Amino acid sequence: MSQAARTTQGRVIVRHHVSDDMLMSYAAGTLSEGWSIGVATHLPFCPDCRRRLAEFENIGGFFLECQDADNNAVSGWEDMKNRIERPDESGNTHVIRRDPLLPNPLLSYVEAAGGLRWRSLGRGASQMKIPTSDPGTVVRLLKIPAGKPVPEHSHRGCELTLVLAGSFGDSVSVFNRGDVELADDELTHQPKAAPGEDCICLAITEAPLRFTSRIVRLLQPLLGI
Repeated sequence: MSQAARTTQGRVIVRHHVSDDMLMSYAAGTLSEGWSIGVATHLPFCPDCRRRLAEFENIGGFFLECQDADNNAVSGWEDMKNRIERPDESGNTHVIRRDPLLPNPLLSYVEAAGGLRWRSLGRGASQMKIPTSDPGTVVRLLKIPAGKPVPEHSHRGCELTLVLAGSFGDSVSVFNRGDVELADDELTHQPKAAPGEDCICLAITEAPLRFTSRIVRLLQPLLGI
């Protein structure tokens, strides 16, 4: 996993994956909606994670056969599935179109929010917060201008960053389209978009970032990051 994802003849090769713990929770339906969006958006890029998920689902299915079903259980996976398959006013299931940038189910969330609408963060960077019913996470799209860094920061909790376009590098590695970086409160870094193409990422956080710069910290409540 020391190499970045790269594209071979149009096929994305992923080098940075979601963790086994996160995939197991996703397979069990216990992962909250925000994190589930990150996993589900990564899966179309990554046959390895799809294979591992299928293994966890098979194992979980065996144990579920030995237990009584809990009809009151509510999971992020079910919330996401209902959003994708929600019938329209005529009673027909809404068919989500394909998009070269936004895989499903992320596209369904963006469309439900009124489409892709960027809000400036200054210095060419932009974000779009994606509404969910999950109070424990913030889900957003981030656009970092080509060749530009984001301010140095650490984390109050966990952060999942999935590259949708372009690439970025930090003190850990380089991350290209389809790659996932999982960060925690032990990591301080300054991601920088690679030259030539803006980097667009899906980011899920469970708490506001902790910025090194005092000026950025003062602006943080206004920027919503």
